[in-house]
Amino acid sequence: MRHYRALAEANPGAHLPNLAKALNNLSVDLGEVGRRAEGLDAIQEAVTIRRALAEANPDVHLPDLAKALSNLSVDLGEVGRRAEGLDAIQEAVTIRRALAEANPDVHLPNLADALSNLSVDLGEVGRRAEGLEAVEEAVRHYRALAEANPGQFDADLQNSLETSAWLRSFPE
Repeated sequence: MRHYRALAEANPGAHLPNLAKALNNLSVDLGEVGRRAEGLDAIQEAVTIRRALAEANPDVHLPDLAKALSNLSVDLGEVGRRAEGLDAIQEAVTIRRALAEANPDVHLPNLADALSNLSVDLGEVGRRAEGLEAVEEAVRHYRALAEANPGQFDADLQNSLETSAWLRSFPE
């Protein structure tokens, strides 16, 4: 990480995206070995960098900001900060929705994924009706994607259908 930081300090325009990517990857790796607090620090720094990059050049950097926000939501949830994680995934969905409206062929799968993640987060904080709305939208998108690309989105569709069943299993 030290090398990425040095490169980013010397030439931020060329190397800040690489630093953010490395921090994102580090957060995932740290989470996998149970070092969640350190992983959270890394992804928070990545989000800060991605946010600045997206403000300067949204066409290039908004997708990466949305990805980092999705990862932040997972890390926040894993350390028990579900409300903050929910804020992060909702922001990611907002970004993904705008991107998918502008270019559905490229961004619709990512919107469906973010909606599916949002539905789980909403369910986990007891907002099951809202979670169900989000996952039903994800299912619609995955069905359309699976129809257009046989076999490619079947697992994602199945996961969203299982999330829908999970959310429906709770009493009103």
